[in-house]
Amino acid sequence: MIKAILFDFGQTLADAADGFRTAEKAAQSKLFANMGLLQHADFMSHYRRIRKEFHERSNFSRISFWQEVYRNYCLKFDHQLLKKWEGEYWETVKTNTHIFAETQSVLKHLSSKFQLGLITNTQGQQGSGTHRISQFPELEMYFRVIIVAGENGIPPKPAPQPFHLCLEGLGVNPSEAVYIGDDYRIDICGAKDVGLHTVWIQHHSVKRSWPEVVTSVPIITRLDQLLDFKSLVKLL
Repeated sequence: MIKAILFDFGQTLADAADGFRTAEKAAQSKLFANMGLLQHADFMSHYRRIRKEFHERSNFSRISFWQEVYRNYCLKFDHQLLKKWEGEYWETVKTNTHIFAETQSVLKHLSSKFQLGLITNTQGQQGSGTHRISQFPELEMYFRVIIVAGENGIPPKPAPQPFHLCLEGLGVNPSEAVYIGDDYRIDICGAKDVGLHTVWIQHHSVKRSWPEVVTSVPIITRLDQLLDFKSLVKLL
């Protein structure tokens, strides 16, 4: 029997895609200009490669990532300047994060029948308690447990610890919970490795290229599809 439903945050409950795109473009321009490079195409090739390597290691610290870009070109960097840019980066993401139209009503309905938990990566922001979920108290109220992985010694997803912490906080076994997330490697694979049921959300309003994988994991394109939970349980 399913007793709990656990969620990711970005691109699962809220759309931050435009915020990340805007923040990324600004960061790329700042780095390229500051580094005094001439070949923008070459810079972007290395930038994307290093960003992918950091993502695959679940290291979302922008400062660490940008430092590696400088090192790639054997150039010195100003740590304080990068810290300032990181602050501007996350402010851009935050101000351009918007919850999906159906999010609050779906959480309200589900919270009347299931325990709800949130497991989200900190994304490498400086300090604690800075995750974007804090901007939406109207959503926070529905979660009995919120785990911000990457803070306070908790490793980021797809490590098993944040999933286990949430399950322990709710007092349920992995087989009694479903995890909904948008990132196949971090969310779906991470949750499945712990023994959770999973649902892959590819929200119709998010502009991105979804990875092509062969999977039996149920896929939804709107959160309100979770309201037909009996049909979903059959798929699980």
